[in-house]
Amino acid sequence: MIEIEVVARKWGNSVGIALPKDVIEKANIKLNKELKLFIPDKRTNLSKVFGTLTIKEPTQKILDKIREGEN
Repeated sequence: MIEIEVVARKWGNSVGIALPKDVIEKANIKLNKELKLFIPDKRTNLSKVFGTLTIKEPTQKILDKIREGEN
């Protein structure tokens, strides 16, 4: 994921943002390509947007199980 800060500006009767050239190249953005933007609301709990992961087993035990499966 690429994270940048931009300033929203008036663009006719709308609001627009400009993406820096290096970000456009890095993300391989082409004209008319559909993009998905995530705009967090300051009141939004981001864990509800992106989810949370809880693991009850210790990491070492999980790694041991993965290694056992490789044999």
